[in-house]
Amino acid sequence: MSSRPRFKDRIALVTGASRGLGRAFALALAREGAHVVVCARSAGALEDLDDEIRAIGGKATILKLDLKAADRIDQLGPVLFQRWGKLDILVAAGGILGSLSPLPHVTADAWQQVLDINLSANWRLIRTLDPLLKRSDAGRALFVTAAEASGDLAYWGPYAVSKAGLEALAKTYAHEVANTGVHVNLLDPGPMRTGLRAKAFPGEDKAKLSDPSAVAAFALPLLSAAATDNGTLVHFEPPAESAAQLAASNDA
Repeated sequence: MSSRPRFKDRIALVTGASRGLGRAFALALAREGAHVVVCARSAGALEDLDDEIRAIGGKATILKLDLKAADRIDQLGPVLFQRWGKLDILVAAGGILGSLSPLPHVTADAWQQVLDINLSANWRLIRTLDPLLKRSDAGRALFVTAAEASGDLAYWGPYAVSKAGLEALAKTYAHEVANTGVHVNLLDPGPMRTGLRAKAFPGEDKAKLSDPSAVAAFALPLLSAAATDNGTLVHFEPPAESAAQLAASNDA
């Protein structure tokens, strides 16, 4: 843990914490002194993460949570209020890819599942956690989007629509809390070495993708009490040296 942890005694909740970017955020926040409530569907993966957080001297609370379970999300606010009385940080990193296919071929169930997890679950998180974020002296919320939200790619319909909706949702919430101590932002992490990315691009060279830990480190300042951004969409770009290394590998 850092000698001067930036998030000492802050309470943070991270969805999608069992893998990928969510896991990277959970570790980064714990390393910087936050008590992290780690949420995901897989209890085993969360237990492994809890062990790793404790190994670096951090603190975590495991919360098994399926983002399709609307009633469980609705209970989050009351549960966290009973234990801590507030929430300082929300990192909404949980999400799914869904099927990549022409829109006329997408089934109603497949469409609904992506919208439920990537969009509606985040609205429910806002609804149940807003009172707790406002009880913090500096509530911070970060939602993870993607470039596909532009709708510029064929066959990405459900995912693109869910991320476009998420961007509108987060920006609307940012305007609504503009006169409070809560700040809300969006992060586009770009291509990363994650399971979701591998599912979409199975033949891609993973060595050319960003590590989730680098993205989390880049975005961590948005979660600090000193951060002033609100309603901003931040794009991760690899450091100059990493970009040069990738270019060299492409030329080799």
